[in-house]
Amino acid sequence: MRSQSRAAWLGTALLVASATAYSSGGFYTRLIDVDAWTMLFWRGLFGGLLLFVMVAWRERGRVVQAVRDIGRDGLLIALCSAVATICFLNALKLSSVANVLVIDATIPFATAGMAWLVLGEHEDRITLMATLAALAGVAVMTGFAGTAGHLAGNLLAFAMAALMAAVLVLIRRNPGISMLPAVGVSAFLCALIVLPFARPLSVSGHELFLLGLFGTSQFGLGLLLLALGTPLVSATRGALIGVLQTPLGTLWVWLAFGETPAAATLAGGAIVLAAVVVDVAVRRR
Repeated sequence: MRSQSRAAWLGTALLVASATAYSSGGFYTRLIDVDAWTMLFWRGLFGGLLLFVMVAWRERGRVVQAVRDIGRDGLLIALCSAVATICFLNALKLSSVANVLVIDATIPFATAGMAWLVLGEHEDRITLMATLAALAGVAVMTGFAGTAGHLAGNLLAFAMAALMAAVLVLIRRNPGISMLPAVGVSAFLCALIVLPFARPLSVSGHELFLLGLFGTSQFGLGLLLLALGTPLVSATRGALIGVLQTPLGTLWVWLAFGETPAAATLAGGAIVLAAVVVDVAVRRR
């Protein structure tokens, strides 16, 4: 029992660190003045390189065998993660940021349903209530965003939410298999998908340096910690912790660029943070 408790705390810490890494996305997109497709290409390429360096280190150079070991579920994880990233980008283009963030906050509910169907994993009431509170917090942050007039973008956002729920459940279904190679493949696959629309040779040396930081410290590190932490906690809790990236992302942009958030944004962010803290802190029998 103690070993399970320690594993759960470790998984929680890894996922909080993953959400923190992911939350720097807004900071980097403000900082780097290149088009979205080119940014996604270099982000995926640098993120994939970081992940496969970690795979080579952990597997003592047995990279090919590690990729083979991920099996069909690992390939599905790679495909779902890559397509979810593309859906997210296009959802932001075709819908409002507020709508996309609210839909993104539904991932824990999608994950809970999928985990119940696929794994038979029943989430406890505290985590479900915390998830509902986090969704309400994101709704407050975004002004209870409506969905009118953005059907295509909203559908892409829902597709992204379903795909990310599938990623979490599939990682959770294979706790004995390292899915680091799967998320590494997903990063490279994302770069490959956007390559026809990108202009990778148009960036300057300084921009390439910043894109390298973006790909490694945000995308690659976020995926790395997600792959390590998800098998150690319930799929729904993992998704709930991921919602932290919304208020944290607002915080980094505020501190770095002086973009003062509205009172509703601060209030909603506090609700999200409180929901995650309560879920983690309350003892279960």
